[in-house]
Amino acid sequence: MTAKPVNTDVRLRHGRVSLALSFFVQGVAFALLVTRIPAIQDRYGVSDALLPAFLAAVPILAGVSSVLTEKIVVRVRPRVVLRWAQPLVLLALLGVAAGDQVWQLAASLGAFGLSVGALDASMNMLGVRLQRAYGRSIMLGFHATYSLGGIAGASLAWAGAHWDLSLLVSFLPVVVVLLPTAFVGSRWYTGADTYTKSGTRIPGEPATTTPGKSVAFKALLPLCLVMTFAYIGDSTVSNWSAKYLQDVLGSSDEVATVPYNAYMVTTLLGRAAGDFGVRRFGPVAVVRFGSLLAAAGFAVVALAPGAWVGILGFTMLGFGLCVLVPQCFAAAGRMFPEVSDAAVARLNIFNYVGFLIGSPLVGALGDVWSYRGAMLVPMLMILVTLVYARSFADDAARYGGGHDRSRTADVG
Repeated sequence: MTAKPVNTDVRLRHGRVSLALSFFVQGVAFALLVTRIPAIQDRYGVSDALLPAFLAAVPILAGVSSVLTEKIVVRVRPRVVLRWAQPLVLLALLGVAAGDQVWQLAASLGAFGLSVGALDASMNMLGVRLQRAYGRSIMLGFHATYSLGGIAGASLAWAGAHWDLSLLVSFLPVVVVLLPTAFVGSRWYTGADTYTKSGTRIPGEPATTTPGKSVAFKALLPLCLVMTFAYIGDSTVSNWSAKYLQDVLGSSDEVATVPYNAYMVTTLLGRAAGDFGVRRFGPVAVVRFGSLLAAAGFAVVALAPGAWVGILGFTMLGFGLCVLVPQCFAAAGRMFPEVSDAAVARLNIFNYVGFLIGSPLVGALGDVWSYRGAMLVPMLMILVTLVYARSFADDAARYGGGHDRSRTADVG
């Protein structure tokens, strides 16, 4: 049964804004959690030896949840999964702040990991569908709002630490504001099923996974590798930039906080402008440029004679790495248009693989070799992306190619 082509543009715009809000809320929630890890450790008395196990459990469970989400969306639309996963993420965050026993922390982090995997997968499924309906690149814009949320969350976390507020006092107002906002906004989520004015479905753009179709992992593998390498680079910056500046480049404690902030801001700016670059030059050129810039950033960091040159390198990393992940999701949707939800869910797993590998890899190499040398390893991984750049080709989609089309959104 086809949808009626009524109020198409309005519905798509509402769907786009509501999904962008979801990305923003997720950025705030995740930043609040990761930036207050020292306070969480102190509250629950978790030892340094046990802390890595707690932290690793989140991406592992998120990966499991992403796999399960692939199965769920065959029967339940992604927007329904997202509508309920986002409140669960916020409530799990509140649970982390409210407990005082280690088992309560474990339960809350477990719930956070499971819900965040479903959230990440379903958000990007809807993003891929909306981009297909728009007929032009908009995925980077969604991830830009995630970066904006991350900056907002990190700022709120800084304020809580600065004023020595308890975790509950820091997190509760945020959840009270964001939870109803996200839930109300979820009513405008759309699967963005597309139709011509005559009501005929556009070929290759189904509302749900097509029976009998499957994702060929061999074809998806290049994107999985790029996703992994991108998150290894990202986790290197988030986990090691401050230590690198202080221990290797001899900066002060205050200056050591600058590179991650610079990285977050340039990630936001790069993603905000990235869709225009994709429309003008195409995704292959944007991915190649981003990979080269990110690799150059790691090289500058590794060779930096002082702190401010190191900060320049981390700034370059923000502009370079920011385009890779959104383009991976977009390319997966183009590569498997009839099973895009399954492709996105499987690709999303490698988000967590990169997160798990990146931090311990750089730490181990830094201990046995040197931290300067360790920065060259993610640099080489990012350069491998150039080999797979053709996997991002948009020949079938031709986003930005002047082919604007009439469409409607199937909103349920």
